[in-house]
Amino acid sequence: MVELASASIAELGAALRAGRVRAADLVAQAAENRDESLGAYKLWLPERAGAAASLADAAFAEGLDFGALQGLPVSVKDLYGLSGTPTHAGAPRPLPAAWEREGPVVRAVRSGMACIVGKTHTVEFAFGGIGSNPHWGTPRNPWSRDVHRVPGGSSSGAGVSLWEGTAVVALGSDTAGSVRVPASYTGTVGLKTTYGRWSLAGIVPLSSSLDTAGTLTRSVADAALAFPVIDPRCTAPPEAADLSRLRLGVVEELFEGCAPDVAKAVRGAIRELEGKGATIVRYALPELAAVREIFAAGGLAAPEFRAFIHRELPDFLATLDPGARDRFIPVESLAASEYLDRRARLARLADEANAGLAEVDGIVSPTTPITAPRLDEVADADGYRSRNMASLHNTMPGNLLDFCGLTIPVGLDGDGMPIGFQIMAARGTDERLLSTGLAVERILGTARERLGTPPG
Repeated sequence: MVELASASIAELGAALRAGRVRAADLVAQAAENRDESLGAYKLWLPERAGAAASLADAAFAEGLDFGALQGLPVSVKDLYGLSGTPTHAGAPRPLPAAWEREGPVVRAVRSGMACIVGKTHTVEFAFGGIGSNPHWGTPRNPWSRDVHRVPGGSSSGAGVSLWEGTAVVALGSDTAGSVRVPASYTGTVGLKTTYGRWSLAGIVPLSSSLDTAGTLTRSVADAALAFPVIDPRCTAPPEAADLSRLRLGVVEELFEGCAPDVAKAVRGAIRELEGKGATIVRYALPELAAVREIFAAGGLAAPEFRAFIHRELPDFLATLDPGARDRFIPVESLAASEYLDRRARLARLADEANAGLAEVDGIVSPTTPITAPRLDEVADADGYRSRNMASLHNTMPGNLLDFCGLTIPVGLDGDGMPIGFQIMAARGTDERLLSTGLAVERILGTARERLGTPPG
């Protein structure tokens, strides 16, 4: 029997096409694997998934092939509209029905005959990198059964759904790290696409200037197979690059403030790659200091989210997490001229940074300087603020400088929590980034090969 919880997309696809398993069997396995104690899902949709599986099986029986995700369970972050189901976006009540409309990303997944099994929890309106939610609770990081550790946010249920064996692809979104942080914290692979590469229609916005749609998967190989199903330009899965021809830049500033175990694991991975033929060079990212300054002052996300919720959903302000409201404070007095200056300055910085990336295939660093904190460590405002900023410290430059990015699990810390290895590349080079990631994964191994599996 092919096991949904452990098989790759390629293995599952081969079994489906050979008739050794049915899509209905995989959806049934997803239901059996669901661990409600982990709290991955806001909405579980077994009947909907079952109906999609029946259609996928009927298509297979007729010799019709709609791509790598046909018949496979997929989870969707509860920012994405899904027809006939409420969208909460982490809020305590459903958003207006207009936010149920499906956008191109969900339509592509459904056109590929994937089986959407449910909507995963998100931080309220995606405004935070920890993964906590005061209204619906915080999913448990599957790598810590005894102590409740956060899963990372804002796509907080996404990585959890992969390890519990209910999905092989999890749709998420990334504004400052909201795909890559939960992927790093849960030992999965997270792909942040180039801004504008995938449509944001049908996704509740946080920042119209920075939001990107992306995926979490259990391997880079899975991410590469899922990519052309969703991407409107890509016609075939990217193939692994020649490691001996890869030139990777190390930005030392992105190691500042890292926990010792994190720095050790990532530097060890870099040495492994260099030992197998990759060229490793020191890389300067002079734009980093200015980007950090802008982000600390609220960046673009805080003023754009504040404007959105006041304009579109003013009734939701009263129940908004106080921690999120507090992050409006730095931008309450922000003049329109200052906001426009920030946008123009970031555009110049992004152009300069992307021009510099022509020298390398990607820049590498720890994905997050810390591993997943305990829930009690982020219960008060100071604990949350410091760890939220730490969580986003290395990922947010990818959004503000308009890079695409990928995180790959490379180790465990002393508490057994996953550590992520981030690769960021120039905007528009998403396929090349995946090719680089595939070459890296061939040397370092998949999460299951390198980390094992979560306890329990």
